[in-house]
Amino acid sequence: MNRDEIKNILPHREPMLLVDEVELVDGRSCGKYRVRGDEFFLQGHFPGNPVVPGVIQCEMLAQSACVLLLGKAEGMTPLYTGLNNVKFRGQVKPGDIFETQCELVRSRGNFYFAKGTGSVDGKVCVSAEFSFALVKTGD
Repeated sequence: MNRDEIKNILPHREPMLLVDEVELVDGRSCGKYRVRGDEFFLQGHFPGNPVVPGVIQCEMLAQSACVLLLGKAEGMTPLYTGLNNVKFRGQVKPGDIFETQCELVRSRGNFYFAKGTGSVDGKVCVSAEFSFALVKTGD
Protein backbone atom coordinates (compact mmCIF):
# COMPACT_ATOMS: atom_id res chain seq x y z
CA MET A 1 0.00 0.00 0.00
CA ASN A 2 1.44 3.39 -0.98
CA ARG A 3 0.88 6.81 0.61
CA ASP A 4 -2.24 7.55 -1.43
CA GLU A 5 -3.79 4.22 -0.43
CA ILE A 6 -2.80 4.80 3.21
CA LYS A 7 -4.60 8.18 3.09
CA ASN A 8 -7.83 6.28 2.33
CA ILE A 9 -7.52 4.66 5.79
CA LEU A 10 -5.72 7.22 7.97
CA PRO A 11 -6.86 10.83 8.42
CA HIS A 12 -3.22 11.99 8.79
CA ARG A 13 -1.79 14.32 6.15
CA GLU A 14 1.58 15.94 5.55
CA PRO A 15 3.57 16.79 7.53
CA MET A 16 2.11 14.31 10.07
CA LEU A 17 1.67 11.31 7.76
CA LEU A 18 4.66 9.29 8.94
CA VAL A 19 4.41 6.07 6.95
CA ASP A 20 5.39 5.82 3.27
CA GLU A 21 4.23 2.28 2.59
CA VAL A 22 2.61 -0.59 4.45
CA GLU A 23 2.17 -4.23 3.66
CA LEU A 24 -0.25 -6.47 5.55
CA VAL A 25 1.36 -9.86 6.21
CA ASP A 26 -0.17 -12.63 8.35
CA GLY A 27 -2.22 -10.22 10.47
CA ARG A 28 0.67 -7.79 10.96
CA SER A 29 1.38 -4.43 9.41
CA CYS A 30 4.88 -3.98 8.05
CA GLY A 31 5.52 -0.32 7.33
CA LYS A 32 8.37 1.84 6.08
CA TYR A 33 9.26 5.49 6.43
CA ARG A 34 12.30 7.02 4.77
CA VAL A 35 13.79 9.73 6.97
CA ARG A 36 14.67 12.47 4.48
CA GLY A 37 16.30 14.90 6.89
CA ASP A 38 14.07 17.91 6.20
CA GLU A 39 11.21 16.84 8.49
CA PHE A 40 9.83 19.42 10.93
CA PHE A 41 10.64 17.22 13.93
CA LEU A 42 14.36 17.21 13.12
CA GLN A 43 14.61 21.00 13.21
CA GLY A 44 16.43 21.68 16.47
CA HIS A 45 16.53 18.00 17.54
CA PHE A 46 19.58 18.21 17.59
CA PRO A 47 21.58 20.83 15.61
CA GLY A 48 24.45 19.10 13.85
CA ASN A 49 23.25 15.68 15.06
CA PRO A 50 19.61 15.21 13.97
CA VAL A 51 17.81 12.31 15.68
CA VAL A 52 14.15 11.32 15.22
CA PRO A 53 12.44 11.99 18.58
CA GLY A 54 11.14 8.93 20.43
CA VAL A 55 7.60 10.27 20.48
CA ILE A 56 7.69 10.49 16.67
CA GLN A 57 8.91 6.88 16.47
CA CYS A 58 5.90 5.90 18.60
CA GLU A 59 3.60 7.85 16.25
CA MET A 60 5.08 5.97 13.29
CA LEU A 61 4.27 2.68 15.04
CA ALA A 62 0.70 3.77 15.75
CA GLN A 63 0.07 4.89 12.18
CA SER A 64 1.38 1.60 10.87
CA ALA A 65 -0.86 -0.31 13.29
CA CYS A 66 -3.96 1.67 12.32
CA VAL A 67 -3.68 0.33 8.78
CA LEU A 68 -4.75 -2.99 10.30
CA LEU A 69 -8.18 -1.40 10.79
CA LEU A 70 -8.87 -1.40 7.07
CA GLY A 71 -12.65 -1.37 6.71
CA LYS A 72 -13.20 -0.11 10.27
CA ALA A 73 -11.36 3.20 10.41
CA GLU A 74 -12.97 5.07 7.51
CA GLY A 75 -14.68 8.20 8.83
CA MET A 76 -12.99 7.71 12.19
CA THR A 77 -10.05 9.38 13.91
CA PRO A 78 -7.65 7.08 15.80
CA LEU A 79 -6.63 8.72 19.07
CA TYR A 80 -3.89 7.41 21.35
CA THR A 81 -5.27 6.23 24.71
CA GLY A 82 -2.17 4.60 26.14
CA LEU A 83 1.49 3.89 25.61
CA ASN A 84 3.19 1.25 27.76
CA ASN A 85 6.49 -0.57 28.09
CA VAL A 86 8.24 1.71 25.62
CA LYS A 87 11.91 0.96 25.17
CA PHE A 88 14.36 2.86 22.97
CA ARG A 89 17.40 0.91 21.86
CA GLY A 90 18.87 2.86 18.97
CA GLN A 91 18.84 6.16 17.13
CA VAL A 92 16.96 6.91 13.94
CA LYS A 93 18.70 9.46 11.74
CA PRO A 94 18.35 11.11 8.32
CA GLY A 95 18.90 8.61 5.52
CA ASP A 96 17.54 5.71 7.59
CA ILE A 97 14.60 3.59 6.51
CA PHE A 98 12.52 3.07 9.66
CA GLU A 99 10.66 -0.23 9.41
CA THR A 100 7.70 -1.09 11.61
CA GLN A 101 6.07 -4.37 12.51
CA CYS A 102 2.81 -4.08 14.44
CA GLU A 103 -0.03 -6.35 15.40
CA LEU A 104 -3.36 -5.91 17.11
CA VAL A 105 -3.45 -7.83 20.37
CA ARG A 106 -7.12 -7.33 21.23
CA SER A 107 -10.05 -4.98 20.93
CA ARG A 108 -12.91 -3.91 23.12
CA GLY A 109 -15.63 -1.84 21.53
CA ASN A 110 -13.93 1.04 19.75
CA PHE A 111 -10.67 0.53 21.71
CA TYR A 112 -7.77 -1.33 20.11
CA PHE A 113 -4.64 -2.66 21.79
CA ALA A 114 -1.47 -3.26 19.80
CA LYS A 115 2.24 -3.87 20.08
CA GLY A 116 5.03 -3.12 17.70
CA THR A 117 8.67 -2.60 16.96
CA GLY A 118 10.53 -0.10 14.83
CA SER A 119 13.92 -0.93 13.39
CA VAL A 120 16.67 0.32 11.11
CA ASP A 121 18.79 -2.17 9.16
CA GLY A 122 17.33 -5.03 11.24
CA LYS A 123 18.28 -3.42 14.58
CA VAL A 124 15.32 -2.68 16.86
CA CYS A 125 15.26 1.01 17.81
CA VAL A 126 11.91 1.10 19.65
CA SER A 127 9.39 -1.37 21.01
CA ALA A 128 6.08 -0.52 22.61
CA GLU A 129 2.60 -1.60 23.59
CA PHE A 130 -0.08 0.97 22.86
CA SER A 131 -3.80 1.50 22.62
CA PHE A 132 -6.07 3.82 20.72
CA ALA A 133 -9.74 4.56 20.29
CA LEU A 134 -11.58 5.12 17.06
CA VAL A 135 -13.66 8.27 17.41
CA LYS A 136 -16.12 9.44 14.80
CA THR A 137 -14.47 12.26 12.84
CA GLY A 138 -15.89 15.60 13.89
CA ASP A 139 -16.82 14.55 17.45
